[in-house]
Amino acid sequence: MSDTIESLILDLVAWIAKEPREYTEVMEAWRTSCPHLPVWEEANARGFVTRELGASGVAMVRVTDTGRSMLTKTGSAFGYENQPFSGDSNG
Repeated sequence: MSDTIESLILDLVAWIAKEPREYTEVMEAWRTSCPHLPVWEEANARGFVTRELGASGVAMVRVTDTGRSMLTKTGSAFGYENQPFSGDSNG
């Protein structure tokens, strides 16, 4: 994968980590990113994000433990260190 894709994957996962997002919101926000689908597909394939049905019946996207681990390990290289993520005891 190129550094551009890696950086975009990190951006996507960090954005979702701030708070769970509706699937439609994620698709709208990332539709304008180039390349959009490889970033979403790669984040899914690597197990960084998951889509599940929320309590209201709306499809929600959340960061997995694998995604949080990736942010912790590689985030500091991209300026994401010490960011509070939803579900953290600090956040």
